[in-house]
Amino acid sequence: MVTGRSTGSAAPSSASALGAVVLDRKDFGGPAAAQPATPVPARGSEYAVLLRRVRHAGLLDRRPRYYLAKTAAVAGAFAAGWAAFVALGESWWQLAVAAFLAAVFAQLAFLGHDAGHRQIFRTRRANYLYGLIAGNLAIGLSIGWWTSNHNRHHAHPNTEGADPDIMGILAHSDERARTGKGVRGFIFRHQGWLFFPMLLLEAGSLHYASVRAVLRWAIPNRFWEGVLLAAHAAGYLAAVFLVLSPAKAVAFVLVQQGLFGFYMGCTFAPNHKGMAVLAEDDATDFLRRQVLTSRNVRGGRVVDLALGGLNYQIEHHLFPSMPRPNLRKAQPLVARFCGEIGVPYCETNLLDSYAQALRHLHTVGRGVGGGLAREAVATGSLAGRESD
Repeated sequence: MVTGRSTGSAAPSSASALGAVVLDRKDFGGPAAAQPATPVPARGSEYAVLLRRVRHAGLLDRRPRYYLAKTAAVAGAFAAGWAAFVALGESWWQLAVAAFLAAVFAQLAFLGHDAGHRQIFRTRRANYLYGLIAGNLAIGLSIGWWTSNHNRHHAHPNTEGADPDIMGILAHSDERARTGKGVRGFIFRHQGWLFFPMLLLEAGSLHYASVRAVLRWAIPNRFWEGVLLAAHAAGYLAAVFLVLSPAKAVAFVLVQQGLFGFYMGCTFAPNHKGMAVLAEDDATDFLRRQVLTSRNVRGGRVVDLALGGLNYQIEHHLFPSMPRPNLRKAQPLVARFCGEIGVPYCETNLLDSYAQALRHLHTVGRGVGGGLAREAVATGSLAGRESD
């Protein structure tokens, strides 16, 4: 068992009050992490110092070969999945194909995410066109809606009243939990138990939000976004209902979309749930705002693939346009820098990240004070333990 503790010297008071969980310095991995701390130059803000180091290391440079190979692999899996679907025909084995395509849809969503952050190409237009294909056409999610929504999250992570990701069906703070009435109140009270079952509805929620945004929001290229969403829906449903009987077709859709949403929710859950929740008027600086509200998940290349690079959530939030394969290289550099300036850096394994998130949701839902929850996190009694 490893008990969470700070990466460096005592954190500033603003960091301590937020109560993030951190692990021992040795857990950051890699030879670079074990090197002595380098004194931080006085010139510029702390984030500016870190940014210079990252740029000097070439970690913001584009990785076209990586994305060419990744795109080819995912596109090949997408084509293979639908080819298997046609070849199998009227069979209950199609549910296995549905599960496979759920995973492929998630990998396409990760590529759309990278395009939305302009990680793939240098120009905004090229990234947007890529996102239209990977998002709107291939999996039925609007890249315009997602980019607008996700940028708000990055600007105000885990911030009450500003981060759309914590303004949905779950309560992440005491204050929000107290607003729950009726069905919403029931969900809040039992959200720790309901979290994973509700993820089966996540894909439906994403599709609904995409269509609503195209119809109501002033997103760019609404017409073409709508056309591609309609093309996806028509092609998907036509293929399913032409090949399968109605009962099998409905089962296929439920399994494929349910597991797609479940997979996506499982990649989001470790990132911020159980970390510091900030007030809308919080004045924490950019670097601490991003680090203290985020959690990394370690686990090697398999976890990198499964979570689409989002397991390096701290590095991703500090440098959203950093190409996915560079996040792994940036991790020891960022962790070491946080140790130098005394900012807690949270990293754990995958299972413990889920345990931390669920304990937090359960604690908030049961009405334990938000301050108490944060204090428990800070001392390690709520979420600062892990087993390897």
